[in-house]
Order: sequence, then C-alpha cells, then structure tokens
Amino acid sequence: MAFTSRVLLAVCLGLSVLPQTRAQTPAVPPAGTDAAINEEIVIGSRILAEFGVLDGFGHVSARSPTNPNHFLMSRSLAPALVSADDIMEFDLDGNAVDARGRSLFLERFIHSEIYKARPDVMSVVHTHSPGVIPFGVSQVPLRPMFHNAAFLAAGAPVWDIRKDFGETDMLVRDPSRGKSLVQMLGDKSVVLMRGHGDVTVGPSVKMAVFRAYYTDVNAKLQSQAIALGGDINYLTPGEGIKADAINFAVIDRIWNLWKMRIAPSLAK
Repeated sequence: MAFTSRVLLAVCLGLSVLPQTRAQTPAVPPAGTDAAINEEIVIGSRILAEFGVLDGFGHVSARSPTNPNHFLMSRSLAPALVSADDIMEFDLDGNAVDARGRSLFLERFIHSEIYKARPDVMSVVHTHSPGVIPFGVSQVPLRPMFHNAAFLAAGAPVWDIRKDFGETDMLVRDPSRGKSLVQMLGDKSVVLMRGHGDVTVGPSVKMAVFRAYYTDVNAKLQSQAIALGGDINYLTPGEGIKADAINFAVIDRIWNLWKMRIAPSLAK
C-alpha cells in the first residue's frame, strides 16, 4: 500500500499519522535493515509454531530490504527453533550467498520464484496447516468466513503438482515447480497445494504471518459452517478489499499480542 493511501486510510480510521517518538533500545535493530527483518522472521516462525499452523516443517522468509534481489530465510530447521543466527541470505535462484555448510530447505524455490515474479511481495510463508488440507483435496473452495480472513475474498486457487509433473514426492524442490506454483498463485495472497499445504504472501512479514494464521482459522470455521448445513453467507470481494486494508493498518495490534505470547520481553 502506498504511503499516501496509508495516510488516507489512517485518517478515515481516526488513527495517528504522526511519527512515533518511542526511544529504541540497543537490542532492537533499526527498522529497514536485514537484522530487523531477521528478527521478524524469527518471531513469525515461532508465532505460527505456537499456534499450530507450523509444526516441525514449513518456513517463513522475507525479501531483503537492503537488496531486493535477495531474500532471507532460515537454514533447514523446525520453525520453533529458529534464531537470528540461523537466518541465511539467498539470491532469486535459490542459491545461498554464504551457506557455510548449513543445510538448506528443499522447498526454498517456493520463495525464490515468488519473489522473482511478484515484486509486490515482501514475505512468503509456507505451511502444512491441518485446517487447510481438506480444501486442497476436495471440490469445496476456501472462501472468507469473517473479516480477519478478508484476503480470501480475492480467491484461493489450488495448485496440483501432479498436473505438470506427474507423481512426485509433493515437494517444490526445483525452480520449474516453483514457477508452476507461482502461475497458479497469480496476483492472489494465498495458494493451496493439493495434498501438501498452502503458501501465503504479503507486503510485510507481519502480514504474511497474519494471513497464514487466519487462512487456517478460516478453514476450520468454514468446515464447521458446512457441517451445520444450509447456505453460507461469505464475505463479498468488495468487503474483502475494505476489510483487508483495515487489517493491514492495525496489524501491530495482533502482532504485539502474539509476540507477548511467545516472548514477553519482545512485546512493546
């Protein structure tokens, strides 16, 4: 969202658009640096692990603010165990800038190909969240149940790896599979992966994590609503655009709450 649009939205919501004057402690990296983004990757990974959206698998990445042709991502490690020292830098072909013998995620090509094709994307999350899996293998489309999942109103396409690559191990382990996934994602915020999970993207780590969490929450709620029977009154595309803009504007409210859950000392 452009700065002018954010200001106009803030005015409409009655939010302050003045610079914050809170003093920063030396422990907090300056905003807009790789160190600050590394911290957000760590926090986002642990948040999603805490809430069961990620388990021992899945990953969070971010485009480097100092080099937009690179992205930042942990070495191959369970999300709950990720620390700032585990974050590595990659080019947009998925090559590690300085591997130093560290193991890499096989599916880093999900991230590299999205950053290559979508300059608007600043963060990517890949999960195997349990609530979402049924919507990737059934004929029921995932649709927005409530305002926090408003981004789903634009659609949540399903990518089937078997269509282009036959019977595989289901992993996006090379650029060609990554490109195929990106084509299905298109300009959307979410793409489901048949028999695998989902990918969410966003203009920030906070928003990509928010969307990963609420994609899973929405899927569980939708399953409950379907079980009740009858017609479901989903959000419209117009409602989705408006609600998603507000969620973006107030993202720090939920982010700081989540940070308090995983590490009280990090919450501000």
